[in-house]
Amino acid sequence: MTLGFFALGLVLIAAASLFVTAPLFRSRATATPTSGTDERERWERQKRQALAAIKEAELDHQMGKLSDGDLAAMRARLEAQALEAMAALQGRGRGPA
Repeated sequence: MTLGFFALGLVLIAAASLFVTAPLFRSRATATPTSGTDERERWERQKRQALAAIKEAELDHQMGKLSDGDLAAMRARLEAQALEAMAALQGRGRGPA
């Protein structure tokens, strides 16, 4: 009886492990955007995340967690990401001319 419970426990642990790790083994092809809507959502998300990260970096600077140089470097990188996303969104919004 004890061996049966032990085996059942191992099966449950294995099943839970497979369930949890399954997303790690999916191919990247299923995660890439395929339609224009998905592409637009990706650029919108990148823009939102970059702008939020800029705000967070400025708050960290005000709290003394970031130096002026670190803030400038982070801000430049994040602004470039936000501008890239905005340009892509603007270009996609125009449609064929």
